[in-house]
Amino acid sequence: MTSVTKLREYRDQLQDARFSGVRTFRDSNGEEVTYRSQGEIERAIAAIDSEIRALSQKRMGLVYLQTSKGL
Repeated sequence: MTSVTKLREYRDQLQDARFSGVRTFRDSNGEEVTYRSQGEIERAIAAIDSEIRALSQKRMGLVYLQTSKGL
């Protein structure tokens, strides 16, 4: 599972590439990705943002209620 911290780092690197006009990106693992357009990079950033939001949301815990009629 990817951590929020790693996703944020990857998003920051993609944004740096987008702002500099670069379409080829090398991640921290050394893998190289070439995007066809700036729009494709923007969609990748939006997908990462969505994943970060999903992982960052608090999850509701379960509450078990036990009731009785009394004695």
